[in-house]
Amino acid sequence: MSFTLPELPYDKAALEPYISANTLNFHYDKHHKGYLNKLNELVENTDYQHMEIEELVTKVHGNNNTVPIFNNVAQVWNHTFYWNSMKKNGGGKPKDDGLLAKKIQDDIGGFDKFCEEFSNYGVSQFGSGWVWLVLEKGKLKITKTPNADLPLIYGQVPLLTMDVWEHAYYLDCQNRRIDYIKVFLDHLINWDFVEENLKKNI
Repeated sequence: MSFTLPELPYDKAALEPYISANTLNFHYDKHHKGYLNKLNELVENTDYQHMEIEELVTKVHGNNNTVPIFNNVAQVWNHTFYWNSMKKNGGGKPKDDGLLAKKIQDDIGGFDKFCEEFSNYGVSQFGSGWVWLVLEKGKLKITKTPNADLPLIYGQVPLLTMDVWEHAYYLDCQNRRIDYIKVFLDHLINWDFVEENLKKNI
């Protein structure tokens, strides 16, 4: 197979009680793996199977003939990034003395403003999609994308993402997306990962 399923960066029970192992059994083993299997099926015996995943995302975007490939490769990338955006005992504020905390203050208006805007973007995303913290032209920005869309194709550097497709939270929060968003902010964000992404690209 051309592309392989990256391992989760933690045990499936590590995010409990906020995201259950049962959710990850479906989300990782069924949804993420399903996108990967479909991607490999679509690129088999083509030049695409030899590309790096980020190169493939940008290569097939915007071409009507490769929409299925884009949808699946983007979802593989998005999910891998999402798993790394969370950790056990995560959430809360980033380190006060870090570059990230300063950028959030300078570019967004402070941590409370970040949480408010991030939550609003998550609640207002109609249907399926993603909420992102990105770096754009040297400044932090909160944005959202529908379906499989992602910041890479807009010249933005992804730093953090939250999956708001229903399968990300339905088993744990049912239809209460707002509860899932609060849990993500309070208990799940991997700020070390976000800070590392920022430092690599600033």
